[in-house]
Amino acid sequence: MKYYVGFDIGGTTIKHGVVDESGQIIVKSSIETPQERDLFITTLADLVKTYQLKYAIEAVGVCTPGIVQKDGYLLTAGAIKCMYGVNLKTELEKQINLSVTVENDANAAAIAEHWLGAAVGIDNYLCLVIGTGFGGGIVINGQIYRGAHGMAGEFGWSITQDIDLTKDLEEKSLNVTSAVVGGLCYQYSQSKIQVDPTFKPIKDARIIFEAAHNGETLAKIVLNKFYYSLATGILNLTANFDPEVILIGGGISANQEFNENLQAAVKDLETRHRSIHAVMDQAIAPVKSTKLLNDSGLIGAVYQIFHNKN
Repeated sequence: MKYYVGFDIGGTTIKHGVVDESGQIIVKSSIETPQERDLFITTLADLVKTYQLKYAIEAVGVCTPGIVQKDGYLLTAGAIKCMYGVNLKTELEKQINLSVTVENDANAAAIAEHWLGAAVGIDNYLCLVIGTGFGGGIVINGQIYRGAHGMAGEFGWSITQDIDLTKDLEEKSLNVTSAVVGGLCYQYSQSKIQVDPTFKPIKDARIIFEAAHNGETLAKIVLNKFYYSLATGILNLTANFDPEVILIGGGISANQEFNENLQAAVKDLETRHRSIHAVMDQAIAPVKSTKLLNDSGLIGAVYQIFHNKN
């Protein structure tokens, strides 16, 4: 059996583990994402070296947010500002003497679902990764679509609300309305700070769900707005790409309450849109959770090792 180290890098945490050639995760864990470049790279290298003490590691697969070019150069890296303009493949290979493959996180999650998940046998679909930011993987005819510069799938940049020309336009983007940390948690924290300047911003959406369960009006309002903002983005993507299915990934995709409420919001908007409603039973893609859930990035990062050899 061959073993590989996979990294699923997020703006808040890095999931890491050992994955075998069949896509089975042997061991996994997570750490807080370092925010300094040298520490970031050294941390990944040290984790690989630790795994090598127990496993004969063949290669390393990494998935990360941002615009990832074919040679492993990170044009951007989502919320991880210290990694902008870094060739992660080259820098990490210097420290571990193993081959490293680097892929966009949403692309990795999307292709993992085609390998072992909810998109087996499906050739045209979208995979949305909703976490610190809002990323997407586009699969057309069974292949990841990257665009001219590797930027395809940056759905979080999309503006779906009325703009305010006195502010940064991204304040009205899906990253700030429909991501989990950068959207839901941000909106809730800002609303709390408005009446309580001592409130410390949160990054854990479970706090908001718990507050809503306990009857807090603000939590209920922010969650409802979050669902409808996300559903609006999904309807736009449905109309633009005509996928067979839209898969929702990221940690929140394992939350049953989230899935039920998002489904309800999507169906409500579909019913209220005259043209979409006319064909919703014949031509509108269903919205489903990724089968691999929070493991899709880790598995997809390793799958890219095999894919890039072909």
